[in-house]
Amino acid sequence: MHNKENCEDEVLRIPPPASATTTRDTDRDAKAVTWMSLPNKRQLFILALCRLSEPLSNTCLLPYIYYLIKSIIPSDDPSASQKISRYSGILVAAFPLAQFATSILWGRLSDSHGRKPIIIIGLVASVISNLAFGFSSSIGTLMFWRILAGLGNGNVAIMRTMTAEIVKERKYQTRAFLLLPLIFNSGMVAGLALGGCLADPVINLPWLFGPDGIFNIKRHPGGVEWALKYPYALPAITNAIALAFSLIIAVFGLKESLPSKENDRDLGVMLGRAVMRFVERVILRRNSAGYTAVQLDESSEAATDDIAQVKLFEPVPLISQPQRPPFRSIWTREVIVTMISFGLLPLHNSAFMHVFPVYLCTPPADNSSATFLSFNGGLGLASPSVGLWLSFFGVCGILLQLFIYPRMQAKIGTLGCFRVALFIFPLTYLFAPYLSLLENRGFSRWPCIAVVLCAQVMARTIAIPSTVILLTNAAPAKNVLGTVHGAGNMFSSLARAVGPVFGGLVFAWGMEKGVVGLVWWLYLTVVALIALAWSYTMSAPDGPNRYRRL
Repeated sequence: MHNKENCEDEVLRIPPPASATTTRDTDRDAKAVTWMSLPNKRQLFILALCRLSEPLSNTCLLPYIYYLIKSIIPSDDPSASQKISRYSGILVAAFPLAQFATSILWGRLSDSHGRKPIIIIGLVASVISNLAFGFSSSIGTLMFWRILAGLGNGNVAIMRTMTAEIVKERKYQTRAFLLLPLIFNSGMVAGLALGGCLADPVINLPWLFGPDGIFNIKRHPGGVEWALKYPYALPAITNAIALAFSLIIAVFGLKESLPSKENDRDLGVMLGRAVMRFVERVILRRNSAGYTAVQLDESSEAATDDIAQVKLFEPVPLISQPQRPPFRSIWTREVIVTMISFGLLPLHNSAFMHVFPVYLCTPPADNSSATFLSFNGGLGLASPSVGLWLSFFGVCGILLQLFIYPRMQAKIGTLGCFRVALFIFPLTYLFAPYLSLLENRGFSRWPCIAVVLCAQVMARTIAIPSTVILLTNAAPAKNVLGTVHGAGNMFSSLARAVGPVFGGLVFAWGMEKGVVGLVWWLYLTVVALIALAWSYTMSAPDGPNRYRRL
């Protein structure tokens, strides 16, 4: 029994190559494995759709949050600019702070009651909160719906755990673990683009919602009435529709992956299969006029259905499951060290994701007497420009995850990739605020914005999947993955709450002092350097400091 448990635990580990021979074997496996060769692709696809809930809920408002808060604060308020920075930071932080409060709870519940019910609850909360957020018109109600969305989205760690349970073979796991960050990046791209382009549609989409717009059926002189009253509702409605679609697919298609529950009856999956069989029969009948499809004869098909129905009600033999280790024994040194690193990454990355859009929207300042460190203001970009720029480089991140990261991970290992990314972050933050000095330089500012975004996106695209794999490898047993990832998500959520709040406060303070670079140098760069230093306390799974040269 002991040997069996050890074998099962080893399945989830992804050790980097330990010798020249192993390196060649790993490279050969990496070349043999493609995205199309992944097992259980349908389940991975459904899980990927579920993963969209967080990036859509969390990033859609970033391009227009400056203008959303500005529309609520009285226009004659002399401290409006500083309040926008503070309130936007608090609003962004409400979501991950609520995640922090429930991550461990959802992880423990998923280890005992199953993964699927927790994911369904999260999607329901996301649909409701996204829809209501768009029709809120005060800081208090906006905060309430952000908190509700975060409470339901403490299930991100469960999706990571499901990935490890769905894809058990080691050679497939590098690509499988890339899938959720890949979808997260895709969701960010979609969310940023939707938020930037659909916000205030009367202004940004006048041909649809303006006075002469297609949807202005009542011919209101200002445009579509509800869009005038709730200018930031359209992105929220679009998000809610997309998440409702994911919810329906999950209810009828997602299978339970918890070993002790995976053989239980699932009425949603049974109904989904029945609908699929019905649709297939209808399509086959329609196509039969043009050609004869190869299919089972009616009696064989009926017999197969009967057998399937009988199997659904056959008693399932009890399978001996490995006993879960005591709660205190889960927290090994490797788990704790990796978890701290797991939290340090979003402490600066989430602050950047909040501060940078606000910085781009902030009106420029007169920097004619600027010094090397003392200058102020932003770039004064409109929300569509911000959304499209951020989403464009999100697409670059997706391509990097698809084609570069797997090869890079095969060459230098997961920890090596992680350290490379951590070198890039502080360099990006050091140079980012100097964009303010290019505000009056016309075209030249755009390539510089592109360099900053490209570097940051490249770093986070490499770092995020690396931290997930490292945390998975650190888990002492397969049957505590939900708890370990839940705790990791709790630390990550706390960091994603602290980062935007602290970043917003330092940004506002820097604006008051006439030094917009304070948040970049005093906060983002310092935290990024701490994260880099901490990564050298971590060791690769096959031995300490294997990638010390990086």
